[in-house]
Amino acid sequence: MTLIKSISGIRGTIGGKPGEGLSPLDVVKFTSAYAVWARENSGKKNIKVVVGRDARISGEMVASLVVATLSGMGCDVVNIGLATTPTTEIAVTEEIADGGIILTASHNPKQWNALKLLNSNGEFLNAEEGARILEIAEAEDFLFAEVDDLGQIFEKDYTDVHVQHVLNLDLVDAEAIQKASFSVAVDAVNSVGGIAMPALFKALDIENVVKINCEPNGQFAHTPEPIPENLVETADIIKNSNVDVGFVVDPDVDRLVIINEDGSMFNEEYTLVAVSDYVLSRTPGNTVSNLSSSRALRDVTEKHGQNYSAAAVGEVNVVAKIRETDAVIGGEGNGGIIYPASHNGRDALVGAALFLTHLAKSGMKCSQLRKTYPDYHISKNKIELTLDIDVDSILQKIKKLYSSEKITDIDGVKIDFADSWVHLRKSNTEPIIRIYAESGSMEQAENLAQQIIDQIKKMI
Repeated sequence: MTLIKSISGIRGTIGGKPGEGLSPLDVVKFTSAYAVWARENSGKKNIKVVVGRDARISGEMVASLVVATLSGMGCDVVNIGLATTPTTEIAVTEEIADGGIILTASHNPKQWNALKLLNSNGEFLNAEEGARILEIAEAEDFLFAEVDDLGQIFEKDYTDVHVQHVLNLDLVDAEAIQKASFSVAVDAVNSVGGIAMPALFKALDIENVVKINCEPNGQFAHTPEPIPENLVETADIIKNSNVDVGFVVDPDVDRLVIINEDGSMFNEEYTLVAVSDYVLSRTPGNTVSNLSSSRALRDVTEKHGQNYSAAAVGEVNVVAKIRETDAVIGGEGNGGIIYPASHNGRDALVGAALFLTHLAKSGMKCSQLRKTYPDYHISKNKIELTLDIDVDSILQKIKKLYSSEKITDIDGVKIDFADSWVHLRKSNTEPIIRIYAESGSMEQAENLAQQIIDQIKKMI
């Protein structure tokens, strides 16, 4: 059993002893701590919290505990049931709520679940806020409400609100999409994407939708992280379905992966690149991605005469950099689109609608559009270490070794070469160093990563 307590929330495997897995007692404890924080943060006695969940098998059980606990803490609750992560984020602001809790373990396997915590802006908490909740939980410093002060529970469905929110965006051209007469496929890995994505396509008047794994029952049809090795069967279905484009989402629908009409991968790194290209062509401005994302976004941004900035890994860091640089779009190379004109959270529905508009206006096939972008390849690796090894010292030695190159150290160490880069960062939860390298071919990227790995092993 595994339980991971971090500033971004609590996640773990269902079952086991309290404190060892994500047990009912742990759910109640951390929900109570969040309620205390939300009341402190709002400065109000009576607060409102939105709760949404993905379609995991444990979701209904965990949601029951969270909703009841919030009520027991005297909080009013808007329970939106099965809902994507971005739907829940939007619901927080629509409800003028004081916060929100999303019950999802994102791309983790079905035995996992998590409490992801939002502030009153529908955005993930920063490090200081997350640390405060952990402090409250550790001290069990919470007081439950008396019977006359229990919070009220309201149930609402926000999927249609989210879909209409997407259609109302200025750069989403529903008419152009309709005229293109697209046929699309979607793989929702049997989670809430099976509800939300078809609803979006219906609203866009796309008549031919091939649904793959769209039954929201939590029985994930394949490993839920939407990366190429997990999508071989999906790609074959798309290739043989005579559709114009295929979309794949993760269980909570904040990541969007595109598959070309011929079954080849558009590449998850290029979801953000393509959508940004379209946005920049209509609304010039800055862009942001994290340090481990493809250089292709920088290239496309500079093609439009705009400025690109890199943020530390993590959605909250990307959002902070978007605000700092007044960027018109940002995100992460895992298929996460953050479009501030909509809201400051990764949103696969927004990404799909913007991409379909881009594809319609381009007049190209999906595979042809992909070929218009710089071709980079990323090799993702890690080195497992023993607990007694000083990871920070190793990173400092690598930084010194490559001091003649461009170094960025806001999150680990990133070394930018003329035609490639490598990013090293330590895990916050386990003794490993993650090593991502990008170059013009996979062979070059793998060689660069191996070069760094060999140097680290010598240091060890």
